[in-house]
Amino acid sequence: MSAASPSPCQCENCPNSARHEHRRAVEAFVRRRDEFADGEGVPVGLAHSAGASRQWVSDELTRAAREVADRRRAEGEAWVARLWRRTVLAVWAAVGVLLLVQLLTALAGGWSVGRSAGLVAALVSAVLLSAAAWLHRARGGVLAPVIGEDNRLSTSRTVAAAWVLLSVFAVLVMAVELAAAPDAGARGDLLAGLGLARGAGMVTVVALTCAVAVVVRRTVTVRVQGRRLQKVRADRPRAADLLTDDAGRGAFSDVQYVLISAAAVVFAAVRLAGQPDRLPDLPWGLALLVVVSTVTYLAGKYAESSRPVVLSVVRAREVGDLHAPIRTGDDIEIRGTGFVPVGATEPDRLSRMVVRIGTVHVHAPLIPVRGGFASPADSALTVPVPVEVEPGRVEVQVVTAAGAETNRYPIDVVE
Repeated sequence: MSAASPSPCQCENCPNSARHEHRRAVEAFVRRRDEFADGEGVPVGLAHSAGASRQWVSDELTRAAREVADRRRAEGEAWVARLWRRTVLAVWAAVGVLLLVQLLTALAGGWSVGRSAGLVAALVSAVLLSAAAWLHRARGGVLAPVIGEDNRLSTSRTVAAAWVLLSVFAVLVMAVELAAAPDAGARGDLLAGLGLARGAGMVTVVALTCAVAVVVRRTVTVRVQGRRLQKVRADRPRAADLLTDDAGRGAFSDVQYVLISAAAVVFAAVRLAGQPDRLPDLPWGLALLVVVSTVTYLAGKYAESSRPVVLSVVRAREVGDLHAPIRTGDDIEIRGTGFVPVGATEPDRLSRMVVRIGTVHVHAPLIPVRGGFASPADSALTVPVPVEVEPGRVEVQVVTAAGAETNRYPIDVVE
C-alpha cells in the first residue's frame, strides 16, 4: 500500500476494518492455493507420497479457507449492522422527494387537501417504518421482513411488501381526507371510494402476491426437507438477489415477476396521485398481466431442483497406470451431478463435502489448480479409499455442503 493511501480503520467491529481483513485473507488464500497448484510449499518429507502430500495440502487449504469464511462472516455481520440506518435514510429521502414533487405540482394547481393527506400519510408511514427499522436493526432494519431464511432478499416477499405498502399508504391518505371532510356528503364519497367495485383489481393483486409469498416459502421448505432442493445460507443480502438465483445468475422467472410488478405498482401509484379520494383503480387487463407473471414465477419455483445424484464410480487412473480393480488406498472418481450446491463454491463450503464409503466417512480433499479446484466439482470428485474399508461390496454416498445425501452406489473393493 502506498504511503499516500489512507490506512484502513482498525477499530473493533468497524465495517471498514472487517472488509479490509476479509480482503487480505482472500488474497493470502489465493496465493497459498496457487503455490500448492504449482507444486510449491509441500514439506520434503511428504513429497514422496502423493496421497500424503495431497491430504496435507487439503488440510492446509481447509484451515485457510475457514479463516477466510470467518472474515467473510464478520464483514457480512458488520454490513447488516449498519444497514438499518441506510434503510431509515432511504425512507425519509422518499418522503423528501414526495414533498418536493408536491411543491412543484402545487405551483400550477395550488395546494389541495389531497396533497396534505398524501404528505401526512407519508410522514406516518415513515415514522412507523423507522420504528420497525430500529426494532429490527440486527436483521437489516426495514428490509428484515423481506430477507429470507437463507439471508437473501426474497423476490416474492419484496413484491408482496411493495403492494402492501402501497395499499397502506392509499388507505392512510383516504383516512386523512375523511378526517378533514367538511360534511357528510364528502365523507360518503370518500367511503364509496373504498368500494369493492373500484378496488377489486387492486385487492386481487395484493391477495395473490401475498399468497404467493407464503406458498413459495412453504414450497422451498418442503423441497429442502425432501432433499429435492439444496439451500446454502448467504453471507449477506444483496439487491441482486431479487433478479438472480442463489449463484448470482439471472433468473427469468424472478426478473419478469419483478419488472411487471414494479410497472404495475408505478401505474397504481400514479392513479392514486391523480385520484387520492379512492383506492387505485387497477384495470383488469393490468391485473391479469400481474396474475400471469405471478403464475410464471410460481411455476419457476416448482421447477427448481438441485438434488445430488451419483451416476457412476470408477477407479481414478493416472497416465501409465495399469488397469486394475479398486483396492484400499486407490483413488476413486465419483461422477454425477449436484455435488456443489448453488452458492456453495467457496473453499470452506467445498471442504465440508463428505463421501461415505461403507461405514467410513471420508472428507473430499481440496485438489488445487490455478484459479480454482479440480476437485470437488459439481459433476465429479476424487477421494481415496481408506484402509479401514473392508473388502467386498460397499456403497458409496456423497453428503454435500448443504447436508443433502445422494443415492447409494455400490462398488466392489478387493484385497
